[in-house]
Amino acid sequence: MALPRRVFVIFLDLLFVFLAYVLATLLHNDFNLSILSGEAFHHAIPIIIVVKLLVFSTSSLYRSIWKYASLHDLIEIFKTVSVASIICGLAYLFFRQMDHFSRVVFVLDWGILLALVACSRVVWRLYSEKYLPGRGTAGSADKAASIRKRTLIIGAGDAGNMLLRELFKQPENPYHLIGFLDDDPDKQGMRMHGIEVLGTTSSLSEMVEMHRIDKVIIATPSAGARFIRQLVNRCQCSGVRFKIIPCLNGIIRGEVNVSHLRDVEIEDLLGRDPVNLDESAISSYLEGMRVLVSGAGGSIGSEICRQVARFRPRMLILLEAAETPLYEVEKELAAIFPNIPIVPVVADVRNLARMESVFDSFTPDVVFHAAAYKHVPMMEYNPCESITNNCGGTRVLADVAHRFRVKNFVMISTDKAVNPTNVMGASKRVAELYVQSLAATSKTRFTTVRFGNVLGSNGSVIPLFKEQIRNGGPVTITDERVIRYFMTIPEATQLVLQAGCLGKGGDIFVLDMGEPVRILDLAIHLIRLSGLTPHEDIEICYTGLRPGEKLFEELLIEGEGVLPTSHEKIRVLCSMEIDREGLLGAYDMLLDAACANDVRGVMSMLQGMVPEFRHNNTYGDLPPTPFRRMRPDLYGLSLKKSANA
Repeated sequence: MALPRRVFVIFLDLLFVFLAYVLATLLHNDFNLSILSGEAFHHAIPIIIVVKLLVFSTSSLYRSIWKYASLHDLIEIFKTVSVASIICGLAYLFFRQMDHFSRVVFVLDWGILLALVACSRVVWRLYSEKYLPGRGTAGSADKAASIRKRTLIIGAGDAGNMLLRELFKQPENPYHLIGFLDDDPDKQGMRMHGIEVLGTTSSLSEMVEMHRIDKVIIATPSAGARFIRQLVNRCQCSGVRFKIIPCLNGIIRGEVNVSHLRDVEIEDLLGRDPVNLDESAISSYLEGMRVLVSGAGGSIGSEICRQVARFRPRMLILLEAAETPLYEVEKELAAIFPNIPIVPVVADVRNLARMESVFDSFTPDVVFHAAAYKHVPMMEYNPCESITNNCGGTRVLADVAHRFRVKNFVMISTDKAVNPTNVMGASKRVAELYVQSLAATSKTRFTTVRFGNVLGSNGSVIPLFKEQIRNGGPVTITDERVIRYFMTIPEATQLVLQAGCLGKGGDIFVLDMGEPVRILDLAIHLIRLSGLTPHEDIEICYTGLRPGEKLFEELLIEGEGVLPTSHEKIRVLCSMEIDREGLLGAYDMLLDAACANDVRGVMSMLQGMVPEFRHNNTYGDLPPTPFRRMRPDLYGLSLKKSANA
């Protein structure tokens, strides 16, 4: 039976100890071999071997894996060898052997031993990376290399270095690395771990053809969206598949490894800069607090729960009317954050008695109100439900938060509340007004955060387009001129948390949505990312604007001033005076009409409460919709007019 690995390594190091002293002695005596039989040598060897064996075995030298030897291990070797040599010198003094002590031999022995021990680790690592991943003979290794994908890495920086090292460590590395491409002129022709920088990204097509490349890996996490789009276009033109490393934040937090390559997503092409959070400020109002999130099962609500949990709240209360999504998010959070009490509550925000019971039981300190109906065409079919949920539910939750003296109340609003052309947007604007009016007399800090569409959220165009592409098309777009603001879900929710600690009460914050994006461009990018060609493999067709939709969204209402805040991506609107008594009377009438399913009354009240509300279908801006044919009286149109439409 073979000796255990650690015992073998110790014996090898003892051999190095002996050889180092022999070589040091010979070097000092001009390689006079007779010196090895002298009394001085025989007295020194036992002391050196015993002392250095004790020092080596009690150090952390043998707790490192040679295959992953790094600079840290070399520093540990330096410290261990140095300490061992110093203790040897003290041992000479203790055993009164100073007559046999030579300072020159002492220094030479230290240097030679350090070189031998360090080189043994480095040589083993190089051997492991080059030959062990194949786990076979040289012939099988050559065969494995032949079936692996011939790969180029874009980016010979820190990320490229990390990726290369991780890939070398993998026993079943699927990539045969051919070289790097990097736009830094100083790196041209240089090598990293034996892999050469072959050229710049402008020569990608040429390199793909010259080296018969199968795959390209993009390892430039700090690159902008325009650069990524250019790379993707070049890869597509060259007919080569491509991957990208995970985001740098995920790697730093340890959530993913740099070698966990993924497909390029639409988020990579839209160019959202990473969000820099003032985590100390957020922590000051979340850590150790009871936090309630309404709409916790939705795409925004569930991400708010994930982000809040990072700040170690005392309790996280998940409020949701839909049982299945609530179960899913509670299960996920309980697994990731086992030390945080997660309380799932099935409840409807419109139910006043239920909300009072929840607040009385858990006494939340902070509330994030994300529960709302947000799908524009769906709410055009169900305008009364939009009012009872978005307006009525917000009123119930805000009133209860006020009575129970909640410290912070953050309401999620939408850019569709600005000059709304649909019932959903108008309902959210009414909810904004109510929260602002309540903030004027409440000790609770009420804050509203307004932003646009989020990529990949429930009901967004991204999942719809992906499904249509999987089914072979066509991809349907309402109008080729439609543009929208987009954010990623994590970005939006992180800024919501940041805005929560900026609000002084009654503020409406507007998030920096970046540049607007044409929905047509979005569809084209998604088709190309799927390896297909627009209008050839996948058709794009136009269906016309749906009920309540605009060609473009706005973030500000005329007359709303905007001011900067301490965060570069958050702005605050100037406060407006609101007649609370008049608002409450109109609010009651609006909810009464909605509860009575009086659609005509709802539309009339919305028009009075939100003067900028201009409903498309009311004024005949759009062709007749299926719903208008089904319910011709919905918007106050006569049966005769509807029949003639």
